[in-house]
Amino acid sequence: MNNDNNTILGFDVNLICDFFLNTERQGPGSPEVTLKALSFIDNLTDKSLIADLGCGTGGQTMILAQHAPGKITGIDFFPGFIERFKKKEKKAEKLNLQNRVKGIVGSMDDLSFEKNSLDLIWSEGAIYNIGFERGLKEWRNYLKPGGYLAVSESVWFTDQRPAEIHDFWMSAYTEIDTVPNKVAQIQKAGYIPVATFILPENCWIEHYFTPQAKAEEIFRRKHAGSRIVEELITSNHREAELYSKYKAYYGHAFFICKKRILTEKVSE
Repeated sequence: MNNDNNTILGFDVNLICDFFLNTERQGPGSPEVTLKALSFIDNLTDKSLIADLGCGTGGQTMILAQHAPGKITGIDFFPGFIERFKKKEKKAEKLNLQNRVKGIVGSMDDLSFEKNSLDLIWSEGAIYNIGFERGLKEWRNYLKPGGYLAVSESVWFTDQRPAEIHDFWMSAYTEIDTVPNKVAQIQKAGYIPVATFILPENCWIEHYFTPQAKAEEIFRRKHAGSRIVEELITSNHREAELYSKYKAYYGHAFFICKKRILTEKVSE
């Protein structure tokens, strides 16, 4: 959902982020899916550098920290998310992770890492903020040769779909595409596709839509009487209804790929 104008479906991005402050995940996913994607990545060591771009409140970041060696930096543009992230950092001390994970406020389109320095870039449901193809191209610069990129992204399951859901996504995120087309974009951007899999329904229902009920109560109390808040909540309900109605046509896929090392000039 492109937020070039700081809006998503007509709502201010900061207001949307404020709503999702009280959810463990800010998009479809689950701990099991995070670990499945991680299982396709090898050669990580205690010296590896990992970046979780668009980390939100850090739900998946902490899963990574518990199961992957190296140091992990979570980055998000919304300060409120990083404040919640830092509370998780304190809990991480009990797991002896305090020196391996940190959250900072920053933009995924203006990264402060050195070029060719990262072993892994992770981004669950967030690459849409700058666009899939742009993210592939720009983030590649920060990966070491042979470094990994793991992202989850909205995809079509079919070449044709009902007008209602097609129009919804065209107004939300025009870069949604089929899995084969996404893989072709990955290859064109200079990566070797390693693995691709579709997120199961529970990533949407149990880990994304259902937890929003409690967040909704907190959000309403915080913004009592706000018309725009009620409109945002109504929009969230519609998103859940559309998923229930059209889940055979779209969903999220995880893409794991590796920065290609070119040793010689390829003939055209």
